[in-house]
Amino acid sequence: MTNESPLTESDLQQQLTRLTHLRQAIAQAIVGQQDVVEQLLIGLLAGGHCLLEGVPGLGKTLLVRSLGQALELQFRRVQFTPDLMPSDILGTELLEEDHGTGHRHFRFQPGPVFTNLLLADELNRTPPKTQAALLEAMQERTVSYAGTTYPLPAPFFVLATQNPLEQAGTYPLPEAQLDRFLLHIRVDYPSEQEERDILAQTTGSHSSAVPQVMHGSEVLALQARVRDVHLGEDLLAWIARLVRASRPGGVSPESAVPDEIRKYVRWGAGPRAGQSLVLAAKARALLHGRLAATREDIVALAAPVMRHRLLLSFAAEAEQKSADDVIAALLRSVPFTRA
Repeated sequence: MTNESPLTESDLQQQLTRLTHLRQAIAQAIVGQQDVVEQLLIGLLAGGHCLLEGVPGLGKTLLVRSLGQALELQFRRVQFTPDLMPSDILGTELLEEDHGTGHRHFRFQPGPVFTNLLLADELNRTPPKTQAALLEAMQERTVSYAGTTYPLPAPFFVLATQNPLEQAGTYPLPEAQLDRFLLHIRVDYPSEQEERDILAQTTGSHSSAVPQVMHGSEVLALQARVRDVHLGEDLLAWIARLVRASRPGGVSPESAVPDEIRKYVRWGAGPRAGQSLVLAAKARALLHGRLAATREDIVALAAPVMRHRLLLSFAAEAEQKSADDVIAALLRSVPFTRA
């Protein structure tokens, strides 16, 4: 439940105008990538973390930095490297001495995770020990150190970038951490015209500054509005069937599991995938000016929500089947039916 007042048409239009200004502010630094920007804003509205994946040079870091500049939120960037330690992210205790009394005591010095928007740049270039330092922060929005739990500021987002795992010097993210990302966003190469625009925009003397267009309180208000967006029982049941059908065995009846899932998936999506798909669909509906989510919202976000939550089999790798291929088959095999 939320304490926000019921959403009126004028309230909706005012908030959508702010979102339009946010899109326009990001576009001053980012050429194209409309789908990527939209998914990033969906993650922002749904209050979830986002993982951006693409080869170097596609503007992933610039995109996240531009979002941070457009929002009046505290923004910090951590470059993840093989020698980064958990204390470099979470913080550490410092031994201090009171010069008047000579008494010594430990004081916790917060790390860069104590911020509103954390850019975890090239997250998969650091070993699992350091990657795991973010698990509590991403799920509980707290940091525990030396027996004390410290709350993180609200709102709190982790926007992480990673290079494809085929590249040298990368460490696969643990499944537990992947599951904490609301969306896994793929950043592809730009079109020919977009690439020409990038060349023209980035090699001249003119530099576009990203203006601040939204306050932290407005972000929190929009997140509350997202949960008020309607999602029908038939859509809720379809999401549950999709998630359950992604599991090759166990709780799903044999007849409900598509052949592609049994063949290509070792481990399916958990309940968090269904929660993420519901919230992301509601956020997309609000972003498009609607107060009710539709089937199209779910179809558009099924891959970003589920692609990092499926553990594929050797057969999938041998036949060059991606998680997106499996999700497309899942959508075909589990049709939407109205109650």
